[in-house]
Amino acid sequence: MSVDDMPPAYKILSIDGGGIRGVFPAAFLAKLEDHLDAPLASYFDLIAGTSTGGIIAIALGLGLTAKEILKLYEEQGPAIFDQQHGAIANFLLQRWRGARHLCASKYSSKPLHDALIGVLGDRRLGESRTRLVVPAWHPMLERVYIYKTAHHPRLETDYKVSAVDAAMATAAAPTFLDPHTTEDAIELVDGGVWANNPIGVASIEAIGMLNLPADRLKILSIGTINDVKAPPRWKGKLPMVTSMARLFMAGQSHSAMGTAKIVTGDVHHRQAIWRIDQTAPLGRYTLDNARRIAEMKNRGFTEAREQLPILRPHFFAEQAKEFVPFHSLKPESESIDGKKSALKPAA
Repeated sequence: MSVDDMPPAYKILSIDGGGIRGVFPAAFLAKLEDHLDAPLASYFDLIAGTSTGGIIAIALGLGLTAKEILKLYEEQGPAIFDQQHGAIANFLLQRWRGARHLCASKYSSKPLHDALIGVLGDRRLGESRTRLVVPAWHPMLERVYIYKTAHHPRLETDYKVSAVDAAMATAAAPTFLDPHTTEDAIELVDGGVWANNPIGVASIEAIGMLNLPADRLKILSIGTINDVKAPPRWKGKLPMVTSMARLFMAGQSHSAMGTAKIVTGDVHHRQAIWRIDQTAPLGRYTLDNARRIAEMKNRGFTEAREQLPILRPHFFAEQAKEFVPFHSLKPESESIDGKKSALKPAA
């Protein structure tokens, strides 16, 4: 079979959660976009993101460039994590917040909300130009809560949702920020509770909801800088408490990657997943350390320079087909013919 006769590939972008460490994927994507002929999001059939990755996914879907998203982190990151006061004041405030963190959320949600209003305004999820999957969590019901664009006839509600609501919900990291109460008075928290690496969610959505052939999926999965820590020698509650969040997130990420590999046939039958991440010394890049923004940007730019020639033929040779949702925000076209909306695999 010649290259021209090959069936089309369907491309997915998946972005992990990680607080301010979202600078890394934002910088990576921004540098890639510098060398593309069209907005980065236009090359993907589906974008999934959790927490900080969810903010990036929503912003890309609504037409922001990756460079604009990176600018958001650079300009608003210190204020979001209340680290814009100067070295001495920041140090003292961090000590106070460390104590406060024992019995209350570490930060106010207002600076993040204000920053998102500044870039997303009053736009709705249904204005996304790309299919989106953005995990959150319903703590009262202990149930997954996934924001989705109207890329299937059953998805009749989320496209009307405020983009800021979806972004705040997926990023409301427990103990760091208060749960987010949406316009509909629904209380939600960070999707990282169950899907910090959304690649498993994305691959199942593509196959189960969009009915795409598993053997034609290509997934670009971007992490937020991994750190490795040996488990504590003592196994009681106190020694283990500082490691629990990392253990759960690492376990979820490996499970999600395993799911995606199995359903796409990655490794054993073909390469379907391109995982981009870096490893750093433990504690160098925490979820809320805005002092390292420039370093993470440096890492993202450097990684993009190395990865661009590898990724271009798989993801950026041509743009994806236009996304036409099943349900529209425009009254005159509330429902669109499914044949136009659906991604149809080649025969």
